[in-house]
Amino acid sequence: MQELENFPRIIRELRQSYGFTQQQVAEKLEVTYQSYQAYERGIALPNLKNFLKLANIYDVSLDYLVGRKEY
Repeated sequence: MQELENFPRIIRELRQSYGFTQQQVAEKLEVTYQSYQAYERGIALPNLKNFLKLANIYDVSLDYLVGRKEY
């Protein structure tokens, strides 16, 4: 999906704006550091549960996370 091509950049920018490390976000999502790192590198995508957790952590919509809507 073309919308998802911006997902890695979006979550990296959100994480940095909140001052979180990749390890901290991985712990919040209950995934390994390597799994979260793969999300930010565009190698893997989270499951729906973790998409929802990310949206809640950053108080944004799923549309925003996948690049379909501006914040």
